[in-house]
Amino acid sequence: MPAEAPRLLAGQRPAPGAYDADINILCLGRLEETKAAIESALAQRGGRFRVSVLDQGSDAEMLRELAARFSKVPGFALYAAPENQGVAAGRNALAALGHGRIIVGLDNDARFADERVVAGALRRFSAVPELGAVGFAILRADAQGPDLTSWGYPKALLARYRERFAATTFVGAGHGIRRAAWESVGGYDGSFFFTWEEYDFCLAAIARGWRITYEGRLAVIHTPVTEGRFLWSGVRMTHFIRNRLVIGRKWGRGWLALAPWLLGYGLIAARHGCFGAAWAGVCQSRAVSVVAPRKMPGAMRDYIRAYETRPRGTLFTRLRLELFSRLPA
Repeated sequence: MPAEAPRLLAGQRPAPGAYDADINILCLGRLEETKAAIESALAQRGGRFRVSVLDQGSDAEMLRELAARFSKVPGFALYAAPENQGVAAGRNALAALGHGRIIVGLDNDARFADERVVAGALRRFSAVPELGAVGFAILRADAQGPDLTSWGYPKALLARYRERFAATTFVGAGHGIRRAAWESVGGYDGSFFFTWEEYDFCLAAIARGWRITYEGRLAVIHTPVTEGRFLWSGVRMTHFIRNRLVIGRKWGRGWLALAPWLLGYGLIAARHGCFGAAWAGVCQSRAVSVVAPRKMPGAMRDYIRAYETRPRGTLFTRLRLELFSRLPA
């Protein structure tokens, strides 16, 4: 049964006709941070942009305040989902509500570092026809360095956080996706409630010939708050393990091939006192029916080897780096 469509609470739906980018924000609580994110998005210059916000369960007072503040702003829309569908399904719903040639995602506890970030992404997509997605630099709250809790790339590349490099994923807090790439993949896997949805999407895009780039000159400032944040001791670790194992199975890895990852993640979870949540993720992943596992094309394997496997190092190196490091906040 298809999910119920989001309801328009304030603003205007996109009119027919071309425009450059949809700037999409999911929200659930965090009123002040959400207002800052919206204002940052509305301040973007250098193209024809729309800002759309999908609420997934905030209280009525917050929704009234957002509607009163932004309802008369041109190019803005506030929607409400019937329930919290999770990050992946929520982003899918927002993307379906617009038709800009670029889909820009911004977390509701982040804001653009300047008013030309989206315009800069547009220039990159225009210059590189095979570019499917761009990850922005995620800066900490003082904007003086990278937000280490949001670094989703090989640690060997951290010193290059203000540079450009090829990648196999992006961080959802700030990113852009070419709509043609989005449509060729079919969006995110809506069953990925939280974590790994970007990597899952990027692998499918790479298999179709698209490329992924990190653009350190395009940045958002991240001010993470505890409100609404999943804890590693509970569902966050469960989703993390479940989704990573499902991705492996989608690309033809059997349980024997996944054993090193099971061991590695199990050790990390045990060290941080959340083995039970990790085991729940393993059980949930086993219950997922992967109907048609795919074999990675040769060009895709080469791409991943060059831009993920080599920079990350061997499994032993990764375990050494990650087993004795803190989990992200």
